[in-house]
Amino acid sequence: MKIGPNTDLPKGSERALSLTKVLRQCEDVEVLVAESVRNLSAVDSAIKQCLETRAALPAAENALRSSEAIQIDMQKASEKLSAVVTALKSEVRERDMLDLRFAAAVEQEEGGRHASLHDALTGMPNRALFNDRLEHGFAQARRHGWTLALMFMDLDDFKTINDRYGHDVGDSVLQTIARRLQDNTRSDDTVSRHGGDEFLYLAMDIKNEANISFMAEKIIKEIQAPFNVSVRDVDTCLSIKASIGISIFPKHGTDVDTLIASADRAMYRAKQNKSGYSFAQ
Repeated sequence: MKIGPNTDLPKGSERALSLTKVLRQCEDVEVLVAESVRNLSAVDSAIKQCLETRAALPAAENALRSSEAIQIDMQKASEKLSAVVTALKSEVRERDMLDLRFAAAVEQEEGGRHASLHDALTGMPNRALFNDRLEHGFAQARRHGWTLALMFMDLDDFKTINDRYGHDVGDSVLQTIARRLQDNTRSDDTVSRHGGDEFLYLAMDIKNEANISFMAEKIIKEIQAPFNVSVRDVDTCLSIKASIGISIFPKHGTDVDTLIASADRAMYRAKQNKSGYSFAQ
């Protein structure tokens, strides 16, 4: 691509050309300084020869004048070099500022993307991200012949905690439960806050129902373990139970909405029966 005087260039390209121009000036100054050094060396040699041979005074005076002229040239070269260095520093500062602005823009974009896909209270994946991973799970299951399990979890009598202790304590309980779920999530699985006191757990590559039953029982036990919360500056020990509904792909559904709805109905059945967990029918 030819670059002419009227060619519109991206700002980054313009800055790159500007920096290249400054560097070329630097190279020109280097040539000038090197030439001046060679000339000064020749003059020094001439002066030494005059002193050694006791040559006529006019020759020595001429040599000294030449040396003074070269010193002036060297001073000019030094000033030009100083100007070039100043320009380079300005370019570098501008480039650093651009890098900082770019990094800030990237960080802001990543922060916005993270916020759009994660729950603000718990930091867990939200519905949008969970549904995306569930769709990906379907594709993986179809490709590899896997069985997936979806657990729909609801905290029993959570409203009582909010009513009795306040929403701040309720939020603290949700954060505690979220951490426990995340700590007990397998590397390929995904746990998400579905909303309110509801959570979803996607378990990949389940071997059989006994396997998912074991996982559900373990999760219920972890959730129910007592924990302390601060209520009006007083530590209070709380314990909360969970009910879990389980649906299996492809047995109970082959799309996101159907599989979640099946697990939701199973969860309400478990809550009514106080059985802890229940499989979709």
